Amino acid sequence: MPVWWPFAVGGAFLLSSLLTPLFARLAKHWGIVDVPKGDRKIHDRIVPFLGGVSVFIAFAVPTILVLLKTHHLTAGEIDPKHFVGFFIGALVLLIGGLLDDKFDLPPRLSILFPLLAALSAVAFGIGVEKITNPLGGAFVLTSSISIMITFLWLLGMTYTTKLLDGLDGLATGITMIGAIMIALLALSEKFFQPDVALLAFVFAAALLGFLLWNGYPATIFLGEGGSTFLGFTLGVLAVIAGSKLATTLLVVGVPVLDVAFVIFRRWRQGRSMTSGDRTHLHHLLLAAGLSQRAILILYLSIATIFGATTLIFESWQKLLALGILVVLSGIAVSVLYKRYHLVKYEHVLK
Repeated sequence: MPVWWPFAVGGAFLLSSLLTPLFARLAKHWGIVDVPKGDRKIHDRIVPFLGGVSVFIAFAVPTILVLLKTHHLTAGEIDPKHFVGFFIGALVLLIGGLLDDKFDLPPRLSILFPLLAALSAVAFGIGVEKITNPLGGAFVLTSSISIMITFLWLLGMTYTTKLLDGLDGLATGITMIGAIMIALLALSEKFFQPDVALLAFVFAAALLGFLLWNGYPATIFLGEGGSTFLGFTLGVLAVIAGSKLATTLLVVGVPVLDVAFVIFRRWRQGRSMTSGDRTHLHHLLLAAGLSQRAILILYLSIATIFGATTLIFESWQKLLALGILVVLSGIAVSVLYKRYHLVKYEHVLK
């Protein structure tokens, strides 16, 4: 590990922690704020958006400096064009999210930005080349299959953190743990991808700096662009790290499954997939009496425990752990939904 790594990682943390309150003031000045209207809002005060912009800048500045001054981010399997595709996609999400936060765009328009971001990444060569076979070896993907899987993966990750961003610090904390796990795996003797590790650590540091302000009670929110940027970046990291999809899924498994359960439930009830409600797992846990801080600790603990298994488990063991996570999450969501889906929220579902 080069001696200058702490400067890149520390710079990301410092930038994020210093820029975040600045963007909070700018968001208030420009009127880009979250007003607690309707039953889906948990907070009871006006909170500024634009937190995602500070995370992006804190991540982008050290990354671009390293790209300009060294070859440490392109000496491995990450191609320079991958960064072009990533940054274009990230900017699309941030600009689209800014418009959504300001003008409250309808779902048919807001979905265009995640679609364009995923297409941008794929167009510049970011792709899943192979999927590990749990029984040994790997399945090498054709170009068309790779494009389809990568596109769906990035879109799914983008929407996972978007929908997860309903509790102070939740999306930020889960994404940070995912980035750290990818970094640690990339530094392991088995894979040894220092370029991926550095990129992931810089991202995690930018998130940590923001988490100082976004933890409960949050003084700033990610905003639409920020929440989608987090999932998109984590998804890209998983792909360029050599298709570490299982690793990432074990960290974000509970949020991904929660999104799947909610979408399935809405489909069963004949409602729009984009309709809002308070049936996400963190909403149900709040209804069950847990505090926001307790729910955050619970989510982060599960993400850390299952994420850590990726550092020691083989492929088939990861698959088994993922299966256990699916079963436990399904039971938890089913029990909580039946018991704590309160009557006062029913009108939101109609």
